[in-house]
Amino acid sequence: MTNREWSPTFTARVAEQMRRARKAAGLTVTESAEACAALGLAVPKTTITNLETGRRSSIDLAEFLVLAEVYKVPPVNLLFPLGLEASVEVLPDREVSTWDAVAWFTGETRLERPAPEDSARGVLDTFRAHSDAVATALASTRLAKERRRKASTTLDSGRREALLEAAGAYEQLAFDDCRELREFRLTMQQRGLAPPALPNELSFVDEPDPED
Repeated sequence: MTNREWSPTFTARVAEQMRRARKAAGLTVTESAEACAALGLAVPKTTITNLETGRRSSIDLAEFLVLAEVYKVPPVNLLFPLGLEASVEVLPDREVSTWDAVAWFTGETRLERPAPEDSARGVLDTFRAHSDAVATALASTRLAKERRRKASTTLDSGRREALLEAAGAYEQLAFDDCRELREFRLTMQQRGLAPPALPNELSFVDEPDPED
């Protein structure tokens, strides 16, 4: 398929996924247009209709992103219908499995060895690892607080002692996870990367350590 043929075909596939997403969201074309306007970008009803019926062979990126938000669908799912089609022509004359297309788009293509630290893929992997570290620290912190809460509310002295012991173990785990996250963020900053803001529950992680 030539580039001239591939582009409108690709748009048609995306438009079909958008039509499905709109119907799954239970929205009419009018409601979709109104929701887009509420998000700050006017997307006329005629634009949505023309896309869905194939009368429009291209889509504006801003319109695409706003419609994805209106339909509550990850944009990548509209580009590559994972689970609905086994393969897609991701580029002219390049047909791959739909999962491979998604992995290519999101940077999740499997590598034989770690990507160079300052490469685009290396930075992407760093932020994924940071996200995992945040999730781990958040989970252990919440578990520690829950164990401490249970210990403070039980009337059984024996159970309270056991719960306090468990709480102490969870608090040590949370402490270690949060310290590891803090060191990870400091390393990112030293590399010139701006770490994402932390959840309120972990805001203390970025506070200076009195021992430093």
